[in-house]
Amino acid sequence: MSRNKSRGAILDGRSALTEVALLSLKLGFTAFGGPAVHIAMLRDEVVTRRKWLAGEEFLDLMGATNLIPGPNSTEMVMHVGRVRAGGLGLIVAGTLFILPAALIVLSLAWLYVEYGTTPSAEWLLYGIKPVIISVVLQAIWGLSKSAVKGPLSALVGIAALVLYLLGVNEILLLFGSGLLVMLARNGSRIRRSGQGAGIFLPLLSLQVPLLAQTDQGPANLGQLFFTFLKIGSVLYGSGYVLLAFLRNDFVDRLGWLTDQQLLDAVAVGQFTPGPVFTTATFVGYIVAGFPGAMLATFGIFLPSFVFVAALNPIIPRLRRSLWMGALLDGVNVAALGLMAGVTWELARSAIVDWVTALLSVGAALVLLRFKLNSAWLVLGGGVVALLYRWFSG
Repeated sequence: MSRNKSRGAILDGRSALTEVALLSLKLGFTAFGGPAVHIAMLRDEVVTRRKWLAGEEFLDLMGATNLIPGPNSTEMVMHVGRVRAGGLGLIVAGTLFILPAALIVLSLAWLYVEYGTTPSAEWLLYGIKPVIISVVLQAIWGLSKSAVKGPLSALVGIAALVLYLLGVNEILLLFGSGLLVMLARNGSRIRRSGQGAGIFLPLLSLQVPLLAQTDQGPANLGQLFFTFLKIGSVLYGSGYVLLAFLRNDFVDRLGWLTDQQLLDAVAVGQFTPGPVFTTATFVGYIVAGFPGAMLATFGIFLPSFVFVAALNPIIPRLRRSLWMGALLDGVNVAALGLMAGVTWELARSAIVDWVTALLSVGAALVLLRFKLNSAWLVLGGGVVALLYRWFSG
């Protein structure tokens, strides 16, 4: 009997790992548009459709992910893999989410080096971006049902949205919102105990400063790897923050790239599916060919695997703590505010004419009426754009 049970457990484990692998690959090929969109599509898959996680569990994973450096959406995929299929699920999920984008970026880097250019993807983004608006708005609405737990959290989320649009740093907003909600809910405990300063020490997150000295010279594979390892270990924020890090290291300090090459690298990372951090693959190939691309990709993503493996087991304990649970609630609602801010910015550049407006409205109606998988909607937007470009000449 026990032998049959162990065989059943092995089969269940293999089945869960296969499910994680297939989902990660699917998202790796179809998740265009940046972290907010990736997280929206992931939520649609694992909360709405597959029921792997409850809405609040997903939200806590998202909040915890915002507390650590690295690419948020990639780390969310890793968290889901860990919850569904254990430690091996974490590795498989992260690897297969990254791999499609890395291979696409690598092929574009080869074209860039050989022919001095990359294919234009404007027509593809023309159709995908307006669909993405509806996908993300649906995710924000669904997440808000778990995140907004009263007037305080609603006000914090709205304030995070407004301050983000006014240009306030997103990391400051996340940590500030978490601390605000934590203090508001636990202020009476601080007053009664006369303590509290010590609880903030684990929350301090220091950005390691980039080296200022000039170290220009020929590319060195070891230096390339450790530079990307450093970036992956300390980088919070968006692709624009990544651009600043890359420019400081590879243009100013090392002199391995020109500004134009760097801008081309970031552009490729933006219009390919999957994580924007695969910009590292492009940079690595330009600097040192195929070995450079492999080492750069491995270096920038390795810290995320380590951070998620360390953080995932303690998230349920964070939720049970009165202090850390309140911190998570504040971070969660601020993250929703930031998602809404990113969506507003994306909508301003995505909905530019009657075609894109119809695509966005049509996608919203399909999501409401038929609950169609968001990956198919994104691909459908690209197909519509291709057809429109074909028939309009």
